Amino acid sequence: MTYKAVIFDLDGTLVNSLSDIATATNTVLANNNFPTHDDQAYNFFVGSGLRTSVARALPAHAQTETEIDRCYDEMMLIYNRDCTLTTKPYSGIISLLDQLKAKGIKLAVLSNKADALTKKIAGEIFPDYFEIIQGLTTEEFKKPNPVVALQMAAQLGVQPNEVLYVGDSGVDMETAVNAQFHAVGVLWGFRPKEELLATGAQTLLHNAEELLELL
Repeated sequence: MTYKAVIFDLDGTLVNSLSDIATATNTVLANNNFPTHDDQAYNFFVGSGLRTSVARALPAHAQTETEIDRCYDEMMLIYNRDCTLTTKPYSGIISLLDQLKAKGIKLAVLSNKADALTKKIAGEIFPDYFEIIQGLTTEEFKKPNPVVALQMAAQLGVQPNEVLYVGDSGVDMETAVNAQFHAVGVLWGFRPKEELLATGAQTLLHNAEELLELL
């Protein structure tokens, strides 16, 4: 199969953003006298949008819609300011993007992170690589709903079977399956191999360079 485009997830795939997310969320938790969590716990809080990660971080008795909204708003004030303090590309990602771009492969980012933040982080860290950078604008269309992913493929001028979708979570693999993309799971991200395989990963990557073998 000839692949003409690669759509990447952002957090846990292109960048390690866990510490910035954890710090912003823990600050809110501490300010509200709620228990905080170590960074490792956030591996399983993230992946379905920042509001959901805040909800998962709250103690059970505080997981009301009102409290989630309030803490999410507080977290976003901090995270908007500090979202790139420690967030960095994973090893080999810049080289991979350079090689994909040299091959004429169309590149895009699709994240469940809020759209403005997705554009800010991807735009600052990876200038001039991606034709489309898309984050979450409508809760209804959050991954694994494939609607936005398929719209992006159409914008890139490719068919679904010409797209590699690269992510680190079950949500990403389900998105790829739902869109009929080739599902590529990365093993350097936030979720374990077992989750990726159980949700439809067709290829697993141990390092960024291995993606080139699919091309």
